[in-house]
Formats: sequence, structure tokens, C-alpha cells
Amino acid sequence: MFDSAVAGALAGYGLAIPVGAVAVLMINLTARTSFRVGAAAAIGATTADALYAVIAVEGGAAVATVIQPFSEPLRWIAFLVLTMMAARIALAGLRGQKRGAVQAPTEEAAISPRRSFTTFLALTALNPWPALYFVALILGQQGLRNASGAETVVYIVAAVAASASWQLLLAGGGAVFGRFITGPRGRKATAVVSSALIFGLGAHMALG
Repeated sequence: MFDSAVAGALAGYGLAIPVGAVAVLMINLTARTSFRVGAAAAIGATTADALYAVIAVEGGAAVATVIQPFSEPLRWIAFLVLTMMAARIALAGLRGQKRGAVQAPTEEAAISPRRSFTTFLALTALNPWPALYFVALILGQQGLRNASGAETVVYIVAAVAASASWQLLLAGGGAVFGRFITGPRGRKATAVVSSALIFGLGAHMALG
């Protein structure tokens, strides 16, 4: 049971820690809104990871066979969505700077936790990598494949808890960072930098 918990935690952190386009988008959103909105985004991303973990544990090799033909179009759909978001962030930041005043509340600032949750759930679900990641881990560990029902549940819970803790840490960092970008120059700089990062990481995901 302990070994299953450790393996699940390591799997969860291994999936969540590499900062991708969705993570940068979440940090940016939290910085411009609130930790509550960012936490909802983190939970949305973690929910998608959890669903993929359950599917991988239950389906095993069959999951990889089904997902593989769709992995390329899914990656490009995710890239297009992220590109539009990156462009929107950049334009909002630049418009705010040109006006020479503190930026008025935007749709980003008015986003609800529920909308944040569903948006990041969808964005994370569009990426087939979590499912393939968990399938590879499970098929590569004979002991896990033969685990009991209780050990499997412990593995999934540990993986989800690890992913959630890292996502919430990123959201918390965005909330702290948000205190330093309240001025128009700060908004412009962070909008340009974060949108460039989101675009670059999204392109890397699509081409990877």
C-alpha cells in the first residue's frame, strides 16, 4: 500500500511539475484575478489528470491504442486555443498601456471560478499526453498492473493529490506575483512575456 502511494505521488509530480503552456496561462490568470479563480483553474487541470489516470489504470494498453490516432489533431486543437488566448492576453496588456491609465476590469478579471474550472479542465483534457504518460507507467510496472483494487485506488489518489498540490502552488505563486503587476507597465510586460511563453510552449506541445 505504501509503495503504491509513493509510486502514485511520484507519477503525479512527474506529470505536473514540467511547466507547460497551460501552467503559464494559469499563473497569468491568477496574477490578474484572484487565488480563488486560480485555484479553480488548478482543480480543473487536476480533474483532467485524474480522469486520464483512472482511464489509464482501467484500460491499460487499450487506451494507448485508441488515443494514438487522435493525438496529433488534439495537440493542434489545443495549440490553436492557446494561441488565441496568448494573443488576447498580449492585446489586452498593450491596449491598457497605450491608454496611459490603470487598466479597467476586463473579462479576465471578471471570470468566475466555475468558468475557470471548466476552461482549464477542457484545455488539459485536449492534451492526450497525461493518458499516454500514465499508460506507459502502468504497463512498465508489472507490480502495479497486478495490484489489488485498494492499491490501485491509493495509487490514483496519491497521483491526483500530488498533481493538485503542484497546481495549487503555481496558482499561489500567481496570486503573490499579482501584487507586483498592478501598474500599467507591469501589466504590459507580463502580458507580452506570458503570451510569448504560452505561444512557444503550445507550439512545442503541438510539434512534440
